[in-house]
Amino acid sequence: MANIFAKKPLAQLLGEANSTGHGTLKRTLGAGNLVALGVGAIIGAGLFVRTAAAAAQASGPGVTLAFIVAAIGCVFAGLCYAEFAAMIPIAGSAYTYAYTTMGEFVAWIIGWALIMEYALGAATVSIAWSEYLNKLLEVFGTSIPYSLSHSPFESAVVDGVMQHGIINLPALLVIVALSLLLIKGTQESAMFNAVVVFLKVAIVLVFIAVGWQFINPANHTPYLIPDNAEPVKNAAGVVVREYTAWNKHGLGGVLGGAAIVFFAFIGFDAVSTAAQEAKNPKRDMPIGILGSLAVCTVLYILFGHVLTGVANWREFADPALGGEASVTYAIKAHMPGYEWLGTAVTVAILLGFSSVILVMLMGQSRVFFSMAKDGLMPKAFSELHPRFNTPYKSNLALLVFVGGFAAFVPGSLAGDLTSFGTLLAFVLVSAGIWIMRRSDPAQHRPFRAPLSSPSFPFVPVMGVLVCTSMILALDSFTLQVALGWMILGFIVYFLYGKRNSMLQKGIVVMPTEMEEQAFIEPDKDNR
Repeated sequence: MANIFAKKPLAQLLGEANSTGHGTLKRTLGAGNLVALGVGAIIGAGLFVRTAAAAAQASGPGVTLAFIVAAIGCVFAGLCYAEFAAMIPIAGSAYTYAYTTMGEFVAWIIGWALIMEYALGAATVSIAWSEYLNKLLEVFGTSIPYSLSHSPFESAVVDGVMQHGIINLPALLVIVALSLLLIKGTQESAMFNAVVVFLKVAIVLVFIAVGWQFINPANHTPYLIPDNAEPVKNAAGVVVREYTAWNKHGLGGVLGGAAIVFFAFIGFDAVSTAAQEAKNPKRDMPIGILGSLAVCTVLYILFGHVLTGVANWREFADPALGGEASVTYAIKAHMPGYEWLGTAVTVAILLGFSSVILVMLMGQSRVFFSMAKDGLMPKAFSELHPRFNTPYKSNLALLVFVGGFAAFVPGSLAGDLTSFGTLLAFVLVSAGIWIMRRSDPAQHRPFRAPLSSPSFPFVPVMGVLVCTSMILALDSFTLQVALGWMILGFIVYFLYGKRNSMLQKGIVVMPTEMEEQAFIEPDKDNR
């Protein structure tokens, strides 16, 4: 059993990162593209949907503090990601980093958890995309039938009649369209993403600027949910939200809210999956990861402050009021004269969600690409399109898997599972930096996370502690489902991954000495 912790040689990874030609991904992305990819993935469902959810379920107006707590965890993890991505600029993100620091089995655990992060993240956002599409259609006096825009596990009373979901068709169709765009090419996908990122950041700034005038200070008092808060009831008098649990009020509610909104920050680590497609990864990867994180954290705090000031946080707990499309609801209910902004926000959100889905699907396909090259996933996932040079079979597999999840599973479950997968990856990447600082201190590091020496690993340890605390703050049902998913992953590894692993079979392709030296000691102009 000891060999399941065999480590992939760092020299081999560096050789793969430096390889070119047939079977390798094209380096077409600059620093601006990478920041846009990060912002594209970060600002989406997490901002427009999860902000209100965190306020209503745990944090109240203190959702701004929840964003700060989540951002602190992200900063620690982001610094670790930046060091790894600059040092080992290869597709695969946390999975690849774990393979060379903690061994194959831990790498598999991360790879399996990343499926929860990227694949389920894409599914979650596509479900939100479907909700907002209906809100936009309502402006024009029409809508998609409930049965064709909700999963079979959802039901609701619509116009006095109980309706049951059959399939979320809009969510499925957007997954299909963006998967086909990714197959077409990375540069084309990046251009599309840059346009929609500009649009949605602009509309976020407009909402903050206009909404600030409509903030009611009473909505921010008390700032945290009190431990004796009355439960929220819907129009029928049924209790829809209670606040008795430790992570549903007070400072505990801030931590609980941070676990919910953490889903909002998963974009910056998706940047690291594109390391093998960056033109100058040593310089550009840290800029892309940390730059996108900084920009979005500021926007999140301002957005949360305005949203909970315009509308009372208790309103968002009632699905009949602000549940599905909280931002649009807040504008129409509390910002008279700006109804047009609600429609503009809906359009921008639809475009913005599209970029989030795009980056999540891209990130997952690159993780599959790396795992398949190592033999832990079917070889087809590592095959590149003969014309477009993209992992098209991986994208097609995701089209089926993510599309099926989006079509038939409720969005709330998918969102919390995504947070679990993200946090677990962050914990292991943070630990990996400390391990590698101890095991290979002489390795060239174009970017070094501060306060991370073997004797004083402050940043890695804090990354582990903060992210672990947010995992524990997730609700018990989510943790149980996540545990079941991870157990399934263990079974798949021992039945397939371990038997087909290139490393277990002793198949290790080492780079030539010239290639390795050229990569480890770059030209001074690129330092």
